[in-house]
Parts: sequence; C-alpha cells; structure tokens
Amino acid sequence: MSKIIIVGGVAGGMSAATRLRRLMEDAEIIVLEKGPFVSFANCGLPYYVSGEISQRDDLLVQTPETLKARFGLDVRPFHEVIAIHSENKTITIRHEDEDFIEQYDQLILSPGAKPFVPNIEGLEHARNVFTLRNVPDLDQIMGHLGEKNPKQATVIGAGFIGLEMAENLRKKGIHVTIIEKAPHVLPTLDEEMAAYVRNELIRNGVKVITSQSAVAFKNEGQDIILEDASILKSDITILSVGVQPENTLAQQAGIELGYRGGISVDTHYRTNLPDIYAVGDAIVVKQQITGEDAFISLASPANRQGRQVADVIAGLERHNKGSIGTAIVRVFGISAASTGLSERAARQAGLDVSIVHTSGKDHANYYPGATDITLKLVFNAKNGAIYGAQGVGAKGVDKRIDILATAIKAGLTIFDLPELEFTYAPPFGAAKDPVNMIGYAAMNLAEGLSHNIQWYELEQAIASGKTILDVRNNSELVNHGTFENAIHIPLDDLRHRIDELDIQKEYIITCHSGLRSYIGERLLKQNGFSIQNLDGAFALYNTVKPEGILHV
Repeated sequence: MSKIIIVGGVAGGMSAATRLRRLMEDAEIIVLEKGPFVSFANCGLPYYVSGEISQRDDLLVQTPETLKARFGLDVRPFHEVIAIHSENKTITIRHEDEDFIEQYDQLILSPGAKPFVPNIEGLEHARNVFTLRNVPDLDQIMGHLGEKNPKQATVIGAGFIGLEMAENLRKKGIHVTIIEKAPHVLPTLDEEMAAYVRNELIRNGVKVITSQSAVAFKNEGQDIILEDASILKSDITILSVGVQPENTLAQQAGIELGYRGGISVDTHYRTNLPDIYAVGDAIVVKQQITGEDAFISLASPANRQGRQVADVIAGLERHNKGSIGTAIVRVFGISAASTGLSERAARQAGLDVSIVHTSGKDHANYYPGATDITLKLVFNAKNGAIYGAQGVGAKGVDKRIDILATAIKAGLTIFDLPELEFTYAPPFGAAKDPVNMIGYAAMNLAEGLSHNIQWYELEQAIASGKTILDVRNNSELVNHGTFENAIHIPLDDLRHRIDELDIQKEYIITCHSGLRSYIGERLLKQNGFSIQNLDGAFALYNTVKPEGILHV
C-alpha cells in the first residue's frame, strides 16, 4: 500500500488527493495544511467583503470530515511541514507546538503562492494594512471594517485581486483610491483595453492613480506617502501588488528552484528529488505559446495540475503541456478578460505581431438588451497563428475569450475563426458571432485587403503628413467629438464625393467602430487611394486618449 502525503490543500493539493483516491483505493493519503482550512474558495473572498457572498460558510468548500466520509482522506489542518528529509523519505510536522516525523512513499508539494509584500517604510508600524490570501486574512479585514467603520480605503495594486477589492469596498459605501505603479490598471491587459476598466472605476466613484507607488506609511498607516510626495489619508489599506511562490520548505530541502523562485518540475511534475512532486501556484510552468518559463497563478491550471500529478503517480501517462494564462475579472458593470500573450508581451518575445480590434454585440442587435463587446486579437499575419486575445464588455466577454483560448490551445489560426459554428438565437448571440467577425477582420489584414494603424501610431502618422478621413455622420461628430483637422464625409456620401479627396495624399480612415471605415477603405483603395484604417476607430481612440478629441 502506497503512502502519499500532500503538503497544502485548496486547488492543487485537493485535486490531487481526490483524484488519487479515485485511482488508488488502497493508498493511504494524508493532506497536511498549516492553516485552519484545507479547501476554501479563495477566488470568492473579495465578494464576502461587500456581502455579495453573504455567508462565510459558503466559502468553505469541504471540511476534513466531509473529505474523510466521501474519499477516506486523512486531512489534518494546523499541521505545518517544517522539514523534508528526502534521503530517508520522511518529513517533520509541527502541530500544537509539538514536532513529529511522518514517512512517505510519494510527497506532493502544493504550497501555493503568497502575497508579495514590498519593503515600504513604516509598514511594520501600520495597524490598518492587510493582504488577502486566505480565510484568516479575510477575517482580519472584516474585523477591521466592523470595528473601525472606515470611510476611506486604499488599494495598492490594480491587478485582479486589487480591482475586486476596490469594487467590493466601494459597494460597502467606502471611498476608495487605487494606486498602481504601472502606467495603467490591470497591467496584464494592453493599455487601450485597460482604459475601459479605468473608466468604469472612475464612473463608480473610485479614484485611480497610476504611475505611482507608495513609498512610506506614517501615523500607523493612516497616511500613505506617494512617490511625488503627496499624502493619502487611509483608514484601511489592502496590499495587492502581486504574488510570489511559497518556496521556503522546498528551498530548505534542496529542491531546485527556477524562474522567480518557483519550484522547478519536469513535465510529470517531478522535482529534482526522488518521489517528490510539486503542483499549483508555487511551480514554474511553460508559457505554452513561447515555450518560456513562466509563473501563472490561476485556479484552473492548479486544478488541472493536481489531477495530472495524481494520474502520474497512479501510472497513467500525463504531461504538463504548459499554460497560456486565461483570466477574467468583473469591475462593477463590465468584465475584462484575456488569454495568451498581450501585444506588449508578444513584441517583447520577438514575435511577428499584427493587431486587430473589433466591436460587436453580445447578442443580436435588434433583440432587447444587447451590449457592446470590444475584442482585441494578437496574431501573426503571415501564418495566421493566434498569440493572444483580450475582451471588455458588459456581457458575453467570458464566452468569446474562452472560445479564443480554446482556439489557441487547439492550434487553430485566424483562418479557422470564421469557420467556427456557434449556437444562435437572438437572445444568445448573432449569426456572425464577434469571434467570427474578428477572424474575418484578421484575414483581411493577412490577405492585404485592409491595412490598419494603431491608436498609438496616429499622432506620428499625422505629423508625417497623413490626413484623417472621418466617415461618421454629422450627428455623431456633434454628440461625441471629432479629430482635429479631419476631413468629414459620411460613408453614404463618399462614393459621389470622392473627387473632394486628393489621390496624391495618404489618408487614415475612421468611423465609430471600424465597420464603416473598412467599407470606405475598400472603396477608396479600388479607386487608387493610399489609405489605412484606424484600428478600433473613434470609439477605441476616444477611450484611451480622450484628450486628443475635440468637442464642438
């Protein structure tokens, strides 16, 4: 009978434990968790802050008793593994201030990741600064909210957890300021897509400060000093500046570490020490698109890894194929999601990158309640390879990014996207889904039917002598604004007013979303004009650079 010890529960550890039991009924399976809870919904923690999740017990997925009853698992909370002795396959466990030894045949490490806590002056004296990783952290935050009744909250870090905490604190009626060192919120997205999130935060009363960091805490955390020497008053502060692998135990045991201190494993999750495996947020994985080492702390890969390592130990052939990093966040009334590489990451990786943005509706436009979805595709126009995608909108973003993530995993290209078939009825989608449409748009670029220019290239292009041709209707110009020095010819008038344009000049055509401008681009190109299409059109540019728009 094999004796398998798992260090750490939650996604990776508990997935491994339950899968092992389904495959190895006669194995002795012990799960050791240094905290009080071995199975909890850590992704749901921020939503308890606002009361959207009303019952704390709803966050506790399984207990030692339920796991014992259903799976015959020996689950031991408050048991911390403090040493691994690989030479004789034992571990030292500390429980209630007593140490004892346990032997194993196979050892699975699933310690997870821990919040990165920057070295900020005065942090050690702050009484109102918290991180959020687990239920005890949540209990501390809720205790402070209940006792102090804070009026002003600060969230340092505008990643996924930071944005979720900002939203849920704001929903409690607290004034919230969010501080992000990067130039924009949600740094995993590209700037123009993150601009939609920034605007949604501001619309909901959240103050957003970017390109700044906290350099000191004063007055026991009540005062936060920023890089520019400005001072923020804060009754409660959430540190959410990222995570790092929990690697202390592995490092002390002589287990090889890799990228960013993550535990190095092979494709079977084996470490460099015999019969010791590792899964979850603590391990180094391969970015599946580039093949480079990466640190991807997400629940879905951790669950998959836990199941796969159990398969490996049980004798099934499984390999860790890597991850592409698919994630989503809700920020008040919109969702923002991404998969694969951002434009920035793809360019840094030296890939041949093309970009296209499209706008569509989550379901048929004529059916009530349709809302906008903006998609961005990062791809190779020469071979059609899809590198990544991003989406923002009120509804349906998850569906489209999930489809595009599946396409990347399956090795599909931009030429396959129009061929994908989806369920269609007016309440659910459109006959040409936004995924189909972004495939068509990418194909137009790949096949030379369209040539686009990105929002960040527009200023330089105009400086070089190119002219903007705006084919929106006059009412749109009045209601939404216009580009400086643009020529205005509505699309429906363009064909019979084409002689107003100079065929010797170069034009950049735009409309509201990009559909009419593409039609105009095709018309003009077939009449001998040199023309580019402003990708994402007026709507995207106005979102990311509203200061560049004139209002009359």
